[in-house]
Amino acid sequence: MLTVVILTRNEAVNLPRCLAAIPPRYPIVILDSGSSDDTLTIAKNRACRIYSNPWPGFAEQRNFALGQCDIDTPWLLFVDADEIYPAAFYEQFDAGLLPIHEIDVLMVPSILYLRDKRLNHAPGYPIYHPRLVRRETTRFVRNHTGHGEAVIDSCRLAYSDIAYEHYFYHGEIIEWMHKHVDKAAQEVQLKPTSGAVMTTRGRLSVLLGRSWLRVLARFVYHYLLRAGFLDGRAGLEFALMFTWYEATIYVQAKAATQAGRGL
Repeated sequence: MLTVVILTRNEAVNLPRCLAAIPPRYPIVILDSGSSDDTLTIAKNRACRIYSNPWPGFAEQRNFALGQCDIDTPWLLFVDADEIYPAAFYEQFDAGLLPIHEIDVLMVPSILYLRDKRLNHAPGYPIYHPRLVRRETTRFVRNHTGHGEAVIDSCRLAYSDIAYEHYFYHGEIIEWMHKHVDKAAQEVQLKPTSGAVMTTRGRLSVLLGRSWLRVLARFVYHYLLRAGFLDGRAGLEFALMFTWYEATIYVQAKAATQAGRGL
């Protein structure tokens, strides 16, 4: 009934914990985009089926898994290597308690962990992602940011009340900043994708545009409005990281505008 799909590239640090949380009764497909560490050795030791495809983006890679990885189960659960799904999620799926009978996509909420500390406030919950998908009817497209993914708007959706854990940051600040400079460049022009499901967060982001006020608003939102200060030092660190990210987007957007004017 269900195949778990994990997208990887140099995930040797995260993958063991991710795999340990997946019940052995489910087949696991690893779709790798060029790992040079022990990722594939770890996957082979768990008897995962391994496929390779150069990284084209989240939406395109998930579509590759849907159509090119010899998966024949009706449902796929996309799990990133730094994510853990609780046993209750799989138990509800097996028991037929998840609302999947008349839908194509189950939107699953996430709980973020920074340096292994759970963030209860700063991110601004709920944060939903299209994770459990019906193989025959689901297709992904890039979302308004240019680097994230959404599902096509013909998909029927439901929302899970069981969240997965996302261990998104372990303290590797330079690596994180390099990655997000590239992401910021893709977010310079926010454009809704025709025919894609947009979240409330996505619609608000497009509406706000690229004003410098977004930089200040990002900190106020995470640290004050969503009470990130209650998460202690981790809440402050989270708010500062994503305020920096918002500033990076703004600076790149301003540079692009000046270049377009020949300044």
